[in-house]
Amino acid sequence: MLTLLSASAAPVLGVLLAVGGAAKVFGRDTARQAAGTALARILGGGARRATLALRAVGAVELLVGAALSASPAPALPGAATAALGAGFLGYLGYARVAAPESSCGCSARDSGPITWRSFARAGLVLAGGAAAAASGATWWGQVAAHPSAAAVAVLATAVVLAALSTDLDHLWLLPLRRARVRVLGHPLARSGGTGRVPVATSVELLERSLAWQSAAPVVRSALLDHWDEGGWRILRFSGLHQDADGARPVSVLFALDAAASADTSPIPSVRVAVIDDRTDEQLPVGPPDIPVRTALTVLPLAT
Repeated sequence: MLTLLSASAAPVLGVLLAVGGAAKVFGRDTARQAAGTALARILGGGARRATLALRAVGAVELLVGAALSASPAPALPGAATAALGAGFLGYLGYARVAAPESSCGCSARDSGPITWRSFARAGLVLAGGAAAAASGATWWGQVAAHPSAAAVAVLATAVVLAALSTDLDHLWLLPLRRARVRVLGHPLARSGGTGRVPVATSVELLERSLAWQSAAPVVRSALLDHWDEGGWRILRFSGLHQDADGARPVSVLFALDAAASADTSPIPSVRVAVIDDRTDEQLPVGPPDIPVRTALTVLPLAT
C-alpha cells in the first residue's frame, strides 16, 4: 500500500514542479516576482541577480518534474525531488528570519509573505520525493495493477497540493470565503445578531453604485452622518445643487440595505434623495452622465 501511495503521488508532484518551474523560466512576471522575494536580499546584486537565480531554480524544477513524471527508473528523480524539497525548506527557514516580509517566489501567483503553507508544500515535496525514490516502482505500473486505489491516491494528493498552493486560491478558497460570508454574515458585523455591517463597508459599497454616480456631481463632503432605520442604512452627505435659481446648499441622503456588503450584494439597491437645507424641499436627481460607447462597424472579410 505504501508503494502504491508513493508511486501514485509521483505524477502529481512531477506536474507541480514542472508547471511551477515553467512559470519561473518562461513567465513574463518573473523579474517582478524575484524583486519581492528574499533572494534579492540573500544574494545581493539587486533584482537582476535574484531573477537569474529564480529562473535557474525554475529550470531545475522543470527538469526534475519532467523526469519524475516520465522516467522508468524513479529512484534518481525521486532523490532529486527530495533534495529540492530539502533545499526549499532550508531556503524558507533562512528567508523567514532574514526577510520575513518578503515572498518565497515558490509559485507564479505567490506574492505574499512566507506562511506555514509554503513550509508544508516544501515538506510534501521532500516526503514525496523520498517515497518515490524508495519505492522503485513506476506510477503507471501501479496504476495498471491497482487502478481504483491509484485513482484515489492521485486525487487525494492533488487535493492536498491544491490546498497548499496559493496559485489555486482563486478557484476554491475565495469562493469558499464568500460563501461563508453569505451564510454566516460579515465577520466584522456588529454583535447582537443584527447582521449589520460596519459603516465603512456601506460607504465602500455605495461608492461603487450607479446611484453614487448619479448624485456625485452634487456631493461636496465626506460622510457627515448615518443611522439605521427599518433595515435600511441612511448615509448623509452635504452638497450644492445648481439650478435656474442659483446654487443652494443641500443634504444628499442615500439609503441601502444595512446588511449589504460587496461580497453579498455587489450591485446593491440604493435610494437617493436630495433635500434643500433651507426649505426641506426634495429636489430631483437626474440620471448619471455615463459615456456611451459607439459600436464599431463589422465588415466581412475579403474572400
